[in-house]
Amino acid sequence: ASKLLQHHILEQTLTRAASLRGGVGAPGSPSTPPTRFFTEKKIPHECLIIGAIESAFKEMDLQIERERTVYNISGGCTALVVVYLLGKLYVANAGDSRAIIIRNGEVIPMSSEFTPETERQRLQYLAYMQPHLLGNEFTHLEFPRRVQRKEVGKRMLYRDFNMTGWAYKTIEEDDLKFPLIYGEGKKARVMATIGVTRGLGDHDLKVHDSNIYIKPFLSSSPEVRVYDLLQYEHGPDDVLILATDGLWDVLLNEEVAEAVTNFLPNCDPDDPHRFVLFRDISSFSMEVRQQDRFSDRLDGKFDSVSFSLILFHSTVVS
Repeated sequence: ASKLLQHHILEQTLTRAASLRGGVGAPGSPSTPPTRFFTEKKIPHECLIIGAIESAFKEMDLQIERERTVYNISGGCTALVVVYLLGKLYVANAGDSRAIIIRNGEVIPMSSEFTPETERQRLQYLAYMQPHLLGNEFTHLEFPRRVQRKEVGKRMLYRDFNMTGWAYKTIEEDDLKFPLIYGEGKKARVMATIGVTRGLGDHDLKVHDSNIYIKPFLSSSPEVRVYDLLQYEHGPDDVLILATDGLWDVLLNEEVAEAVTNFLPNCDPDDPHRFVLFRDISSFSMEVRQQDRFSDRLDGKFDSVSFSLILFHSTVVS
């Protein structure tokens, strides 16, 4: 899947190559026809790359949908991608993986996690606009806890799609249905099934023992953040770290940054093996911390870890 996603990203960016090089129709190119309407927008080159990445994610998800029966593709996955082009890094994330930049010991977040809690309002609004997606089994409203039948007619706090705070409402029969979003933290689930709201695949995922599909609530659209490498000076120990949620469940951003700043300066900057050694050490550290924090975990299990470390200094020099 990762190779196919790379193919789609490359294909999409190549279609915009003419624009990036000032070809016909490019923003600001000599061959661009005169503007006919004063409301016509000027599209920055950066937005073309972001659009290419977003289109690639969509095409990848559609390809999985088309080929899932042929290749027996089941389930889904998160996707975290980095594209380096014209001195800028484009970090695209769909899911609960995370990317951070460590520059001079400072942590710069380059992604957001997409979970039932972070995307509550989007999910609730979709359910409000298309209630048939709930299969008459769920309510799009959120309550502090499950509503009991004896509470019908009484007042309880709730949140709707248009609210960031809480207000009171009188409980009705429909409020007895299971909430669209239920649980907190790592236990938060959409329709009591999935804890990640963006990614690729999951086209056949249904609520247990029902015919209610969850895919309409899941998005393949990534968040794309841009980092201008040429705007800053980078030292030999400045890095971009990409990792799945298995790492971030047990280590904070600051703890990873501390491990980097404590380990890398002790190695020769020209030694290519220092990052392999750092990966091994961080993996060992993670295993120890998993044991220490086991009692603090909400779901009592650990996710696997995929971990990548990209050296900035080499990227800029090359």
